[in-house]
Amino acid sequence: MKTDIIKLIEQIDAYTKEHVKEKRYEHSVRVAEMAARMCRQYGLDENTGYLAGIGHDMCKDMDEKELIETAAEDGEPVTSFELKRPKLLHGRAAAVYMKEKFEITDFEILEAVAHHTSGKIGMCDLAKIIFLADKIEPGRPQSTDEYRNRLLAMDLDTLFYTVFVENYEYVKNKGFEIYPGTDKMLEYYKEFVK
Repeated sequence: MKTDIIKLIEQIDAYTKEHVKEKRYEHSVRVAEMAARMCRQYGLDENTGYLAGIGHDMCKDMDEKELIETAAEDGEPVTSFELKRPKLLHGRAAAVYMKEKFEITDFEILEAVAHHTSGKIGMCDLAKIIFLADKIEPGRPQSTDEYRNRLLAMDLDTLFYTVFVENYEYVKNKGFEIYPGTDKMLEYYKEFVK
């Protein structure tokens, strides 16, 4: 199995490198490395974290029409909010690609990739880690060593809630429309904070 996942990582890494801009690929590598580190820390398989991280943005540079069509293949409705902002569908599209092109059937990997942008109620720990790794990887402007060390001293649920709130405040302060259901997610995840 370990050989299989290493081979998948190599394939998805190559696909991502070929299909996204150089800066996005570099971001994907940092997310993968951060996800692997967090998986080690929180008791998950680091290769699984790296795999989800390297592929999380593989469809980010896809044109909007293809993003909508690909994301819709996951069987979930594409909301009017997403239709107005098709780039938000890149995680769902990437999960579809992972399943169809790379034959990945692991639900947690697919969930982690599909929901790394907006989150969802009841996410598995791997999904929380990919969400977090995407937001706190070292290339992010706020992500200093001190910032990451402070966050990574927390348990996973407290860390997730803390970054989720930070992300919510950032989006709100920028004047962007908030993803529908975010308030319910904030209430849900607050229950797990220690």
